[in-house]
Order: sequence, then structure tokens, then C-alpha cells
Amino acid sequence: MSIANSLIADGIELDSVTISRLDRFTSLLLEWNKIHNLTGAKDKKSVYDNITDALYPINFISFPKNILDVGTGAGFPGLVLAIALPNSTFVLSEPLKKRASFLRFVIIELGLKNVKVEAKRVEEITEMSFDMITSRAVTNTKFLLHLTHGLRDADTQYLLYKGSRVFDEIEDVSGCQLDYDILQKNRRNYLYIKSVHVA
Repeated sequence: MSIANSLIADGIELDSVTISRLDRFTSLLLEWNKIHNLTGAKDKKSVYDNITDALYPINFISFPKNILDVGTGAGFPGLVLAIALPNSTFVLSEPLKKRASFLRFVIIELGLKNVKVEAKRVEEITEMSFDMITSRAVTNTKFLLHLTHGLRDADTQYLLYKGSRVFDEIEDVSGCQLDYDILQKNRRNYLYIKSVHVA
């Protein structure tokens, strides 16, 4: 199965340039992974599954202009979203040097102009507030809201890629009110927080 077919199966339609970039990203990731062990995805199908997982929310969310991805790892979801959403700008926070190096290499290789890598922990980023903050498999919702409180304003949204514990995590959030939706697909819960109000 091609990446195009994987995406179409999930209702994700992208232009040929974007599909080509996602294919090249897949090849680069598998190549680097043999040496640097960046991710558990060891074959094309596994990488394609991770790509479609990252991109599925573009079916139901209108992405804003300025986005921070916390703990991008090997590129999921932040770099993949940046490839698919050229009209949004992305900052990828990834403290592990070998992963940050890989992300920078892909950005140069694919000629991406809308994304930059910060090789540091998210709490060390101080530049501005973001329109949206995304993250997958980094930490629980309560702690992530705490880590990023200085990077958001009243309009900042969150898109968090969660597993089955998402409902417990939301109950555990204290000190603020969340306006949110959860979209479920297979074992993935996409937690879309439209606003955070400090109580």
C-alpha cells in the first residue's frame, strides 16, 4: 500500500507535492532509524500508520497560523503536520540531539520553509504564545498544561494525541476549565482543547 492509499482510506486528500514529501520523509526516517533508532516504526507500513495518525485531525480541525509541537521525536505529529499544512508555521520542541538533528535534516532535504527545530525542553522556550500546541505521548494533560502555561494566551488551542487514559487525565486537571472535544479512532483519542480558562 502507498502512503497516498493509506491517507485516502482515512479520508485525507493531499496534493501530489505533499504526498511526494511524505514518501521522502518515510524513506529518510527508515534510513536514519537503522543507525540511530529514532522510533519503533521499522517498516513502511508502520511509518504510514504514524503519518495517517498524525494527519487524521486535519479532517475536523481548522489549523491556525502558529503552532508548537512538544516532544516531536521522529516527526510525529509536528513535522508531518508541517509538511501537510504549508500555510501554518511550526516550532518543533525536541530536546534529544539525534532526533533534533534528524528533524533539521528532513527540513533541509524537503525544502520546508514553515518549520524550525528548538533542540530544547519546552519549558526552556520563551519566545511567544502560540495559536495551538500539539503533542503526542509526551506526558499527561495536566502536566503538559502546566509546562506550557507561559506559551499560551486566552485563545490558544491544544491538540493532544492520547490513548485510553484521556478521560482520567481530564478529570485530573485542576485549577482551570477546559472547553474540549474528543474524537476517537481505533485506539487513538484526539483531545482537542478549544480553550483553557484558569479558575
